[in-house]
Amino acid sequence: MFGTNLLDRRSRPERIADQAWQHLVSVVGSAGDSVRDTARSARRGGHRLGDEAGDLVGSAADEARRRATLAFEALAGRRPALPWTLLISAALVGAAIGWAAGTAARAAGSREDTAVDDIEFVDVDRPNAPIPQD
Repeated sequence: MFGTNLLDRRSRPERIADQAWQHLVSVVGSAGDSVRDTARSARRGGHRLGDEAGDLVGSAADEARRRATLAFEALAGRRPALPWTLLISAALVGAAIGWAAGTAARAAGSREDTAVDDIEFVDVDRPNAPIPQD
């Protein structure tokens, strides 16, 4: 009760100024929180965009460096090295396909076909030739 009496004794401008001050403190505090939250989300988004841009720039720089090296080598009159890995892998794939085809051909050739033995050939060049009877 004692505190309320003291507050009542202040003049109206003092009370309005006190209310305005409290309101200002409240608004600044909430604005600070809002700005802090916005800054955090912007920092996260900026970090993510920065990482993506860094990856993109890094890969572009690697490609540019590779192309510049190839251009320098070409201007110096040096031929590019043979892609030995590609050549060896192509040879191994070709050998595997050849081995598979050879195995399949041997398997097909070794199979006995009994229908071939039962075929009887007839001479059709002679019109009156007798047909053999068994």
